[in-house]
Amino acid sequence: MNRAEVIDLMIEIKEEYPTFDVSEEEIERHYKRLKDFPLAAALKNVDDHVKTNKYFPKISDIRGCLGDQLDSQRSKEQAAAHEANMNEWAKIDSPPPDGYWETMRTRLRGEQFDS
Repeated sequence: MNRAEVIDLMIEIKEEYPTFDVSEEEIERHYKRLKDFPLAAALKNVDDHVKTNKYFPKISDIRGCLGDQLDSQRSKEQAAAHEANMNEWAKIDSPPPDGYWETMRTRLRGEQFDS
């Protein structure tokens, strides 16, 4: 996040929490701790914070748990991909060829079989 984005974020917070300090010193303090953080994630965290808290967010609230959020997003994407695979497999679902299960049972028992 650049300095201008930090200011925009702080203005967003100030709109909801009128007592939020947007002095030059606070802008610098926030910039120092948020310059490596993406604006979109910060805005989402502030939005979530506003919905459930009557006190303005601290820097830790603004940063949130980005690692957890990314893991959650990855899990959702993997679940969606797996569901898509399951749906695709269901479309082509067909029984195994004749003799498949007998061959598998023979292999599992370690017996020889004729191919």
